[in-house]
Amino acid sequence: MAKKVKLTKSITETEFDTGYWYAHELKTFVKELGITNSSRLRKDELEKLIKQYIRTGEVPNPERKYDKRNGVKDYELGLTLSMTINNYTSNKPTKQFIEKEALKISPNLKTKMGARYRLNRWREEQINAGKKITYGDLVKQYIRLNESEEPFEKIPHGRYINFLSDYFAGEKGATREQAIKAWERLKELDIPKNYESWKKHCK
Repeated sequence: MAKKVKLTKSITETEFDTGYWYAHELKTFVKELGITNSSRLRKDELEKLIKQYIRTGEVPNPERKYDKRNGVKDYELGLTLSMTINNYTSNKPTKQFIEKEALKISPNLKTKMGARYRLNRWREEQINAGKKITYGDLVKQYIRLNESEEPFEKIPHGRYINFLSDYFAGEKGATREQAIKAWERLKELDIPKNYESWKKHCK
């Protein structure tokens, strides 16, 4: 097994793409680069900022702005469909509420892999655009995403989600345990973190 490349200012884009980086590694590195307001960014957003730095040599600013809210969380007040999203928390009670209400509207609804990720991105986009949306709007969007027959577009830098999707498409009858085991193996290899590279390696 090749020795793991370290995150330094001299890392190349190829080295970055073929490596696997944990969130805490990425957060530490962006702090070293001097990227501000990065502590609450998602892993894919951190990767995007680092790649921008590698390509340009300039320190980028995060695209997403936070309106950090303190105080009572929405779920602590008791979620309802008419409640405007004000202080959202991505936790078990919130997820259960969305799923429960979605099943009331569409009893035969089946969960589509990647739907929850895209629901969160949709919510962020609406709020960042200054739109007031309710939990009812969130439930309706969740239903639309799960009922869509069109395959989801690839998620930029969402390598784990993309890998699982491609793995299940290519490995008929595979279990989730097998997919996760394959992903864990792929993380240790010095190759691009996608299903195509994993398949070639296995051959």
